[in-house]
Order: sequence, then structure tokens, then C-alpha cells
Amino acid sequence: MVPPTNPQVVDHPFLKLMYLGDFYPHHVVDKGKAILLRLCERIEAEPPADLDALYVLTHAATDEFNDLEAEFAEAGSEIETVAREAIAEDFWFIAMSYGFADADVEELISTREW
Repeated sequence: MVPPTNPQVVDHPFLKLMYLGDFYPHHVVDKGKAILLRLCERIEAEPPADLDALYVLTHAATDEFNDLEAEFAEAGSEIETVAREAIAEDFWFIAMSYGFADADVEELISTREW
């Protein structure tokens, strides 16, 4: 895949709150950031025709975060309130950045287990 080219996305500090302090291990947060960037790459490579198509992509990315939760636990952390909010906000940011202003943030991440 080609890295995202959307200027808003390129300059966005994904998961910014999770990088503050030591509660979230940065090597695991980096994997979360990579999930979000891959989502952007997928959207740019094959732009979703509508919200339902966008939700298919965001649900797949959410499932990747579900898998990442075990790595947070192994590192003595977890996807708790602050992390959930940071992740949800970045999913919403991505939807807005690609023209899906009517996306429902809860639907974007509806497959979450965290």
C-alpha cells in the first residue's frame, strides 16, 4: 500500500493522548497508530462508495484493535476509557477527513470488544 496522501491525515498526531505518560506502552500504541494509517491507506486505495462500505473498512480496523488488546494487557496496560476515547476520536477524524461527515462514531467502531 501507498502511505496516505490526504494532508489532514499526514499531519495528524494519531493516538496523541496515548503517547503521553507511561501507562500505554509506546511500542503497542505504535501498532495502533499503524492500524489507523492502514485504514487511511485502504480508504485512499479503494474509496468507499458510501457509509456502509466505510463501515466495512472501519470494522476490520476495529477488529485489529481487538486483537491488540492482549498486547496491551501483556505490557501491563489496557484499552480503558482514555484509550477508548482516543481511538474513537481518531476513527471519527478519519471518517471526516475522507468526506464522511454523517458517519456515526459508534457505528465506526461497533465491532469493538474494549
